[in-house]
Amino acid sequence: MSDELLEIDQSQTMRREEAAAKLHALADALARHNSVEFEKNGHRITVDVPDQVHLNIELEIGGDENELEIELTW
Repeated sequence: MSDELLEIDQSQTMRREEAAAKLHALADALARHNSVEFEKNGHRITVDVPDQVHLNIELEIGGDENELEIELTW
């Protein structure tokens, strides 16, 4: 694998139900295929995910904006 860093940063505003559907699709891909797919500049990128991952969940509450961050690393 190349030492070049590939970074995809996607941000969009949507309804809560739409966000849940995207999370479900991501979870289903991890459970069924052991990989996830992303698209960048018209190219589909498949990333293999090993059987063991580290899951980090952060919740920040306060002020005008709350944040839930879900991170998988391997």
